[in-house]
Order: sequence, then C-alpha cells, then structure tokens
Amino acid sequence: MGQPQNDVMLILRRGDTVLLARRDNTGYADGLLNLPSGKVDPGEDPRAAIVREAREEIGVQLDRAAVRLAHVMFFRSPEGRDRVGWFFTVERDFTGTVVNSEPHKCSELLWAPVDPLPKDTVRYNALGIQHYLKGEPHSLHTDDWEATTW
Repeated sequence: MGQPQNDVMLILRRGDTVLLARRDNTGYADGLLNLPSGKVDPGEDPRAAIVREAREEIGVQLDRAAVRLAHVMFFRSPEGRDRVGWFFTVERDFTGTVVNSEPHKCSELLWAPVDPLPKDTVRYNALGIQHYLKGEPHSLHTDDWEATTW
C-alpha cells in the first residue's frame, strides 16, 4: 500500500473553544468541520509544515519555537488509506488575525466548543483532539476503529 501520508493539524484554542474550518470543494469530507491542516511536503518536516499551513489557510504566522507537538496518530481510513497525523498546539499568541485564506476550499471558520466537539467534525480530527485533551501523546486507529494508545 506504500508509505503512509503525513498530515499536520493545528489545535488552536481560545478558552474552551477550538478553531475549526468547514471543508468545501476539496473532494474529501466536504461540508464537515476539521482543524486547520494539510500535508507534509517532500523534504519538509511536520513542524515546518504546520507553520506553512497556518499561514496559507488561516493567515497567521506561528513562531516555530512556540509550536508544540500535542499528539501523533496512525490512522487507517475506512477506505484503507494509512495516514500519520501530527497534531500541534501553540503555547503563546501568534502573529496576525485568523481569516479564511482559502475560501475556495473552506466555506467558514468557527470557534467551536472543544468538549464536546460538533458532531460533524471529521472523525480523524475529532479523535486527535480527544487524545490531546486526555494527555495521550500517541494513538493507533486501524480499520477496527478501536483506539490503542502506547
């Protein structure tokens, strides 16, 4: 099946809320909510990727030194695709104002309750947020949909 895809997701908190984006025109999970996210480009490390994605998707500049790894997940989608999700947080403020910088892929940004998350949150992202809230640094989600932490 090849190497798993490396994804990066940003858990950006404001009090008891988290920033979510409604997917639109992407061909995957359109209409559902997900974290600001993207793929790690060839030759790029996950921390650099989330800094880039935050700038591209929500118009903010993250201080690389303030970006913290919150959770790593191996996830097998229902379609059988293997992914490694790198979930990051930031420990201090960022530069810029949160804006929808990709309206062709995102119909809205919203600050949603983190617990419980909206029911229409992409499962992959919701699972990562749940593990982060529990303080679990790693998890494994395969086609049996059972979570294993190690």
